[in-house]
Amino acid sequence: MRLRTTGTAACAAVLATAALAGCNRGATAGGRIGIDVPRTDTDFWNSYQQYLQKDLDHGGPDALPLSNSQNDIAKVVADVQALTGQGAKAIVMAPQDTGAITAELRRLAAKKIPVVSVDTRPDDGPVYMVVRADNRAYGEKSCAYLGRKLGGRGRVAELQGDLSSVNGRDRSRAFASCMKRRFPKITVHELATDWKGEVASAKLQGLLAQHPDLDGLYLQAGGAFLRPVLALLEQKKLLKPAGSAGHLTIISNDGIPDELDAIRARKIDATLSQPADLYAKYALYYARAGLKGRTFAPGRTDHGSTIVRIRNGLEDQLPAPLVTRDNVDDPALWANQLEGKE
Repeated sequence: MRLRTTGTAACAAVLATAALAGCNRGATAGGRIGIDVPRTDTDFWNSYQQYLQKDLDHGGPDALPLSNSQNDIAKVVADVQALTGQGAKAIVMAPQDTGAITAELRRLAAKKIPVVSVDTRPDDGPVYMVVRADNRAYGEKSCAYLGRKLGGRGRVAELQGDLSSVNGRDRSRAFASCMKRRFPKITVHELATDWKGEVASAKLQGLLAQHPDLDGLYLQAGGAFLRPVLALLEQKKLLKPAGSAGHLTIISNDGIPDELDAIRARKIDATLSQPADLYAKYALYYARAGLKGRTFAPGRTDHGSTIVRIRNGLEDQLPAPLVTRDNVDDPALWANQLEGKE
């Protein structure tokens, strides 16, 4: 890979550290990779875990058994401490509460254990690399799509994620800013959900009771929201095919197989494909690089992304393409590549 690296600095660091045997020449440090998966109750995170396991099965025994923190920040900390206690010298995590992980990141930094944060960017505390898509772009692209489809007028509901998460905040702020700037005649109802499908369904049901004239929906997490939302709309006889009278324009975020199937069936209009495959691939890539003492610099990579500097480290912003009926069958989309997919 031709990722931009600060080779001189990396070599100097390696020469000063007796535990490392060389600089960017395939050298390995002692210890293994500890990986905490944030949850297994959504299709997106299940797919991420499948891709992780597939890579690990082919890449050699350099990781400890996966732990699952079940969307509980206290369990993330406990899992990570257990992994380091078992000898992990690099950590991959995806803390959903990005403000509550700071103390643990500082503990890991003090032990010189590089941390790769997947999907979420911790608010504070050192990280070796964040691997995620540009979540502000999610909000902006979703706003632009809905605004164009509705002709700049109407009423939309935004099913937000957890606002304690940087992803929920980034998507929500970008969506609100775009709507205010580009489509001031669209009324937006913000419904916070904590990434919970049952909360999304209940709040949407309450909104529909007050505003049955809803024109569009923005689902910030298709993996959590798609099934309960479609079930509710079908129950209320509001699930009209795209292109027909009375259709609610729906854009989602995740790019899971169910979303692509819903686009094919004209139940929803679009999604943004959050790259579960690339999250797994580059989480492990950077964890292995961290074990070798490699360093990176901001700039374009050879895998279509951009590394940017954040206040507590670096972030590799991976591409997340818009998926509509025009490209839903693209074989390059990760959801079209899953084994066992019909």
